[in-house]
Amino acid sequence: MAVTEAVENYLETIYILSLSKPEVHAIDICNHLGYSRPTVSIVLRQLKEKKYVTVNEDNHIFLTQSGLEIAQHIYERHVILTKMLVSLGVPEVLAQEDACKIEHDLSDETFDAIKRHYHEEHENRADT
Repeated sequence: MAVTEAVENYLETIYILSLSKPEVHAIDICNHLGYSRPTVSIVLRQLKEKKYVTVNEDNHIFLTQSGLEIAQHIYERHVILTKMLVSLGVPEVLAQEDACKIEHDLSDETFDAIKRHYHEEHENRADT
């Protein structure tokens, strides 16, 4: 089953928030993405139905294993693409925005080539 860009964005947001907060709530997602509470509630219900997240009795949101895998996959793309664009001279804020647009559409093969190139360039700079 293909995962939509919207689902990827929500899962990545939950993952990013969980890196800095011990508990993620729907309002945190609203604030991070700039979406309304009803919109986030609808998507969270869909994410629960697809078994990408669970919500406990205190309304803390957790990624399931499959949700975590998708989130980490997209987050890695975002980080590498942002770093690559910055290394090309793109301002950080613009690089982050563009990485967010690109991360969902690249094939795995193309991303792997970009990642290898970035790491090789980074290693070469460290050696000099």
